[in-house]
Amino acid sequence: MKIPTTLKHKPVIVAEDYENIDGRKAYDTDAKGLSLGLAQWNDRGKVDISAKVWRYTGEKWSRQSEELPIHRILDLAILICRSSLYFQDAYRYEKFYDPEQPAIDRIGLQGDAMTVSVCMDNAMIDGDIRLFLQALSEDGEILGERFATLARLLCEMGYISPEERHDG
Repeated sequence: MKIPTTLKHKPVIVAEDYENIDGRKAYDTDAKGLSLGLAQWNDRGKVDISAKVWRYTGEKWSRQSEELPIHRILDLAILICRSSLYFQDAYRYEKFYDPEQPAIDRIGLQGDAMTVSVCMDNAMIDGDIRLFLQALSEDGEILGERFATLARLLCEMGYISPEERHDG
């Protein structure tokens, strides 16, 4: 299915077959494509790049299609990677986290830091963290394939030397 090019987001690079690889929803998703392009919120004389997930209801392109600035997508990728790394050792805690020390990490970005922590404001955190860990485990193969691809691409881009890679 072709991503529309007449809307406010102007696609430049597209993946129009995303519905075939959308994780567990592959071949049964309304997310039909991804694009990198010119953001819909651009002001005159200022251009931002954004990424967009294009959703199609079967009749029309959905208003639930999401557009994010690409730095936020990378921030989400950092959050996902750090969380996944945390949960590799979370079994050490009875509740899969330390209630006395919910902070997982502070990751330096732009002269400050993103604090990654267990959400102690969630009244159902003990059950929810178990469900989260279960879903992370069930999606291990899907996520692992994507982590390996990211590692390979970061290496090719020069951000990781081949010697630093752990997967060989």
